[in-house]
Parts: sequence; structure tokens; C-alpha cells
Amino acid sequence: MNNYSFYDQLQTLEPKKDEFSKEERLKAMEKPLLSWYKNHARVLPWRENPEPYRVWISEIMLQQTRVEAVKPYFERFMAALPDTAALAAVPEDRLFKLWEGLGYYNRARNLKKAAGVVMEQYGGVIPASWEVLKTLPGIGSYTAGAIASIAYGIPVPAVDGNVLRVISRVTGSREDILKQSVKKQMEELLLGVMPQEGAGSYNQALIEIGAIVCVPNGEPLCGECPMASVCVARRDGLTKEIPVKTPKKSRKIEEKTILILEWEGRTAIRKRDSSGLLASLYELPGVEGWLEDEALAQMYRVPLAAVRRLPEAKHIFSHVEWRMRGFAVELQEKPAGDYLWVTPEEIRETYSLPSAFKAYTMMIR
Repeated sequence: MNNYSFYDQLQTLEPKKDEFSKEERLKAMEKPLLSWYKNHARVLPWRENPEPYRVWISEIMLQQTRVEAVKPYFERFMAALPDTAALAAVPEDRLFKLWEGLGYYNRARNLKKAAGVVMEQYGGVIPASWEVLKTLPGIGSYTAGAIASIAYGIPVPAVDGNVLRVISRVTGSREDILKQSVKKQMEELLLGVMPQEGAGSYNQALIEIGAIVCVPNGEPLCGECPMASVCVARRDGLTKEIPVKTPKKSRKIEEKTILILEWEGRTAIRKRDSSGLLASLYELPGVEGWLEDEALAQMYRVPLAAVRRLPEAKHIFSHVEWRMRGFAVELQEKPAGDYLWVTPEEIRETYSLPSAFKAYTMMIR
């Protein structure tokens, strides 16, 4: 029996449980997976012209961010910084303004650092090597695999959360997918079954299945999945139990008072410290804890009528949740402090304020 007829038979018939190895199961899904991807792949701007730089930028933006949210940011970023040289040379404040709204600003910092390395050590050419790519700032094994396979056609895996979920269900794995050792095992497993041609499509197909069929939240759409007949989790009714993930620790709650300080038609912003959360970004002034109107009136020596309460807001980071109380304060004299006094137009066009402050920056007039 040749390989094609064996795997074709596996797609439709499995006489006994666990008769087939993980490798056989994954090889069996290759043809239907690629066929499905050819007909169902979403049209995305970075897929239209998968050059290394474009793949790199899109993959970094897509970390922790929804596809639909990334689209306009990607187009704007490409227009402003079309290549590695432009990215390496861009001033940090300009880079942060282009990144504003995407969050996780360390991603942007590492992009610039990596671009500098590529310019200095590789003549501006993004390396066509999975191993070398992994040495660049901000590029882990997944992003390196995506660039290597999609842009250069190198047959290496790109294992993200979507792929971990899909492969865990197909193979019936009960290993904790949040463990780095499990991710490494998954990479090695996929490396052994990767098609030598079309590796980029194969990786993107797995990611796409995880994004729109074998979904992260809610019931997987098994009736639409081209791999349903070889999926152990579907066969054994385990889609609610697999993948296995260690429960996340509860977030730390921090209460803050955020201030819109207004003086002579301008608003105060300041730059945060160069380390820690939101490092080196601009912010609206604030204090720890929740203050009341009277305390702020005394602090800035203004009548109580000059203090306007704003709606409360919250912002969730990965491990911290800010619960914010906001106030606008009309100042009668310029206060001491390391502030920049800027116009609403300058906030929109020049200075990057993280989305943590969005509820209040929208109220600046």
C-alpha cells in the first residue's frame, strides 16, 4: 500500500482507538487541511505580498491583538516605515505614535532593536534562517518559524496558541500547553511531518483553523473542520477538556486617580520612567489610590467648582487591572512639575498615550 492510499484510508476509517501514531494522524490531515486553506483563507493585507519584512511586522502586531484590529495599523505602519532601514532609523516617539492603540509597547521597542541588528549585521536583509531569526530581539520560535516558512518557504513549524490547541485536539494530548516544554515537543513533532513544499501555507492553514474553526472560546466548529475524521478530541468527546491549560493567577487590582490638568488651553502630560509598565510612554498625570474632589481642589489651590468629576474607567493588562477615577482640573496658574503642556491636536498627531488612558484622552478638548 503506498502512502497516499494509506493516509486517504485513515481519513475515513479508524478501526481501533489509538491505532495510528501522532505522526500518521498529522500526515493524514495534510492534504485536506491544505485544500481547505486554499478555499477558505481570509484575505489579509500581509498575505497579499508576503515579503519577510511585511510578515515580520504583521506577526509582531498580531501578538495579543485581534486580526481585524491589526489591519489598519499594519497599513499605516507600512506606509510610514516601508522597510527595515526606515524602522531602524525612526525616532522612538514617532514609533510609539504609530503603535498607539496596539498596546504591549515592548513589541515596538524590540522591532526597532531588531531592525538595528539586521542593518548592522546582515546588511539590511532579514535572515533566511529559523535559528538566526530566533536570536533577534523580540523574535521567538513562533515568529521565526512564521517568517522562515511564509516568506522563505523553509519547512519549519510556527507554533502559536492556535496551533497548540489544534494539534492537542487532533492528537488527543493532555499535556499543559502553557508549558514551554510542551510547545517544544509540539515543534519537534510538526518538524517531522512538515511538507517540504508549501510550508508557509501549511503553517498558516493550522493557524487559520485555530482562529475560525477550532476556536479558542466556545464550541469548536467540528462540522466545518477538514480534520474532523482524524481528530481524537472530537472522536472521544473531549473538545471541552482539551487543550489543557494551567489556570491563570488572578490579576492584581490597582486603584488610580487620573487627572486632566487644563491650563491656558493646554493639557498636561508627562513621560513615564524608562522601566516598568508602559515604560518611556507619555501619560496623563495621576496618583495612586482614589482621591476626592475636595482633596484635588486643595492640592492645586483651585475652587471646588474648578474640579470636574469624570466617569470611572478600567483597563486590564496581562497581570494588573487599573480601576480609575478621573477628574478634569481647571488650573489658575501653572503648577510645578515635569509636565509637557500640549494642545489636543498635538496629542492626536504627535504624542503617544497608551490605550490605558483612552477613556480620558477622548475627553480632552
